[in-house]
Amino acid sequence: MTISFIIPTLNEESVLEKLLKNLKSVTAVDCEIIVSDGKSTDKTLEIAGRYGVKIAGNASGRRQTIGEGRNRGAALATGEYLVFLDADVYIPEPDKFFARALDKFKLNPRLKGLSGWVRVFPETETWADYLGYVILSDWQFYIKNNWFHSGSTCGEFQMMTAEVYRELGGYREDLTIGEDIDLFYRISKLGRTKTDPKLLVYHTGRRPHKIGWPRLIWQWVRNSLHVTVFDRSHSKEWKVIR
Repeated sequence: MTISFIIPTLNEESVLEKLLKNLKSVTAVDCEIIVSDGKSTDKTLEIAGRYGVKIAGNASGRRQTIGEGRNRGAALATGEYLVFLDADVYIPEPDKFFARALDKFKLNPRLKGLSGWVRVFPETETWADYLGYVILSDWQFYIKNNWFHSGSTCGEFQMMTAEVYRELGGYREDLTIGEDIDLFYRISKLGRTKTDPKLLVYHTGRRPHKIGWPRLIWQWVRNSLHVTVFDRSHSKEWKVIR
């Protein structure tokens, strides 16, 4: 197996099928899809079952962090590369996308982690979305990864070698937010991380659309400072937005 796609879910019936169709259209790469569910009460598991994907369940009896969800999914993975995706994303021309991504790893043996450009779907993207994701996020991650070699990226799309994931023990499960940036930072200490703007991933932008960009940016900054200074997230729970 070349790539294992891992999707943490919690009540994702409105978006999951679109992503599964998207990934099932991949034919140029040997791949598997794993849905790691956090006790959904809607039709998420029914949809996943219809597509014949692997399913990792939450047996803890409590709501799992997204780090726990990703790690449970990765425990079932057999791929040489792990691709972690949020359930509300979509990848245009996935065969070309992942052929390019794999070439990046093959051409640079030191490359251990790869991210792309994240945009809100064009039909719903606002000017605030463009500023928030492209200016504040995409360019920030591009500069950190490609110029300063200090790994950082968001969780909508993260690709890494299974070897480095396992060497580092995966995502920190105690972080309610920032576990994606934390893992990429740790990866950059063992090898190179890159952001490729030509690897374009769309998503719904449902969180800033629901709570507003000023509040979201404040949450990002506050939690980032807490992780840096106190080694823990400020937010006790990352509120579900559906």
